[in-house]
Amino acid sequence: MRSVEEALAGILANATPTPSEWLPLDSCAGRVLVHHVVTAASDVPPFANSSMDGFAVRAADAPGMLKLAGEVAAGSREAPALAAGTAVRIMTGAPMPAGADTVVPLEEAKESERGVRVPAAEAGAYVRPVGLDTRAGDQVELPVEPLTPASIAVLASLGIGEVEVRRRPRVAIVSTGDELVAPGESLEPGQIFDANSAALAAAVAEAGGEAVILPLGPDDPAAIEGLVRWGIAVADLLVASGGVSVGSRDHVRTVIERIGTLDFWRIQVQPGKPLAFGAIDGRPVIGLPGNPVSALVTFELFVRPLVRAMLGLSGDGRPRVQARVDEAIPKDEGRRAYLRVVVQRDGEGYVAFSAGGQASSQLRPLAAANGLLIVPEGVAATEPGGTYEAVLIGAIR
Repeated sequence: MRSVEEALAGILANATPTPSEWLPLDSCAGRVLVHHVVTAASDVPPFANSSMDGFAVRAADAPGMLKLAGEVAAGSREAPALAAGTAVRIMTGAPMPAGADTVVPLEEAKESERGVRVPAAEAGAYVRPVGLDTRAGDQVELPVEPLTPASIAVLASLGIGEVEVRRRPRVAIVSTGDELVAPGESLEPGQIFDANSAALAAAVAEAGGEAVILPLGPDDPAAIEGLVRWGIAVADLLVASGGVSVGSRDHVRTVIERIGTLDFWRIQVQPGKPLAFGAIDGRPVIGLPGNPVSALVTFELFVRPLVRAMLGLSGDGRPRVQARVDEAIPKDEGRRAYLRVVVQRDGEGYVAFSAGGQASSQLRPLAAANGLLIVPEGVAATEPGGTYEAVLIGAIR
């Protein structure tokens, strides 16, 4: 069996970045830039402007009664020049009049028929100078992560309306097993609803990919081969669930071996020991366990980093914390475990407790969990009072 590190390294060695495409900026939320450094073509802001509704004045004229000499609003192309002893009413975002160096907020001034009385003011108060955020020619470096609303706002402020991004990796998903029925259909004796197709599609989307869900695969080698060939024809990566163990009706692994290459098929991990990885026609193929928890946990460990690598991103993008555990949670002594836990703040640190049963068929504890607690090989349970690394898969509540 491969270790987690060995398996992940072998998978990532087969990652090929997806081609790029140009998209309008307003369609790029969550997309990954090809170039994360851009050159500012102009100053941001391009002119000095007011950060408050109020009165533009000379600091040297305050305090005192000043004559009103006009008004300037946001979007005004010209602002009245400011003579000594005068003030101009100004709106937030409006350009500063020539000669003014200060803004007195509306609530600090007293307007009357004679003019406006202003208190003492400091030069530069409530004025956004030219280039406060960015200067023309600056190299603006954005995080090497999917675009956030704030990063999109930065690009928009620079006047950039279209950007080059990585195409989302297309991931074909096929769930296998004669017992599976699509949710919404009627169950016959011996059948269960397919939880993996929808769950893995959601995991693909969360990782930044585009899922292509194929029909359910029966436990028939010819049918499995047809679905596998279909998947690699329409996608950048094929993910199958079920059919990778040693049973007489487990055909996914044998199909990969027959029409492609199989690098490995067992990993020292709990849950999810049977996991097949190989390639067919240059496309990576990953066979996940059929149990829903095992499928989702191994997706998290191996497929999510691969999808991100295809986008030019590193790692799994998940934060990690050190968490204390005050209970003995059993595990397989021979494998590294990723236990479903709830992580909470505890003073300046974190504490984790079991989210419920740890069987690979129990989905509700995984839905309740916000972390996967990493417990190494060689121990049969967590040690009460011990501290372990936890991968956060949800918000700390």
